[in-house]
Amino acid sequence: MAAFSNLTIFFLVSSTLAHTVFSEIFKTKNIDKWPKPPCKMYYPHGPLYDSKCPNITSYVCATNGHTYQNECFFCVDQWEFGSHINFDKYGKCD
Repeated sequence: MAAFSNLTIFFLVSSTLAHTVFSEIFKTKNIDKWPKPPCKMYYPHGPLYDSKCPNITSYVCATNGHTYQNECFFCVDQWEFGSHINFDKYGKCD
């Protein structure tokens, strides 16, 4: 059985790692396939119940051009102000 030199092993490992890293960096992400926010879980349970949204930054863009801090704030605004506020995409609005 032939022994591999250290340089050959280094090259094989490096090329495999480089392929793995760069394939993830340059892969296109299709956010259209991501599910819409699950708004039912954020709606108040009763008329006097106040929704508490977490202080987490994960932007959501609505069709009205407003960027919400996260999906909870989007869902609460949609519940309070009507169905004319619709989900557009995850991330900041352009």
